[in-house]
Amino acid sequence: MDTLVRDNPTRGEETQKASGFSTRRLVIIAMFSALSAILMLFELSLPIAPSFLKFDISDLPAILGTFMMGPVAGIIIEALKNILKLLFRGTSTAFVGELANFAGAAVFVLTASLVYRFKKGKMGAVLSLCVGTVLTTIAFVFIDYFVIFPMYVTFYGMPMDSIIKMGTMVNGRISDLFTMMVYAVAPFNLIKYGLVSLITFFTYKRLKQILFR
Repeated sequence: MDTLVRDNPTRGEETQKASGFSTRRLVIIAMFSALSAILMLFELSLPIAPSFLKFDISDLPAILGTFMMGPVAGIIIEALKNILKLLFRGTSTAFVGELANFAGAAVFVLTASLVYRFKKGKMGAVLSLCVGTVLTTIAFVFIDYFVIFPMYVTFYGMPMDSIIKMGTMVNGRISDLFTMMVYAVAPFNLIKYGLVSLITFFTYKRLKQILFR
């Protein structure tokens, strides 16, 4: 009887354990959001794309958080990252760049988590990251073509011809918005999310063991 009492936690103990786990999740989300905002500061231009497309790996904490705690956590990390960036650095793109960053990362997080939910393990992780990278690249083409680039023209006051010329200076095959998507936006995002996926694959399991031990 004594053993039975000791081996079965009371309701208060269960509540405390659940509360502790929830607190840990919140702490990790906050930590990953801050790390993501810091990584966003280290951006650079790639020679295959015009200078306004900035390359960084700030989506890495979000996809790690997604695999550890689910897609909602990943979306929250992405949202907080952009909020922190706006608070400390403001915007140089009339908020269009931040919107594009959040939209693309949301597609990556949701796609990868959905695939991983149905296929676990190492191969599931590889498949989910590859599918997430490809679909995010395709999604960015549509988002940039129909939403983001027209918003630059409307809110940032930059003529579309000037945007195209910036692409032409990097790649002579860019002559209009469609070729900008094909020769700049698509390869840019394929490289970006491919690198994020590669780092995720080699760090996820070890990092999860450390944080949730």
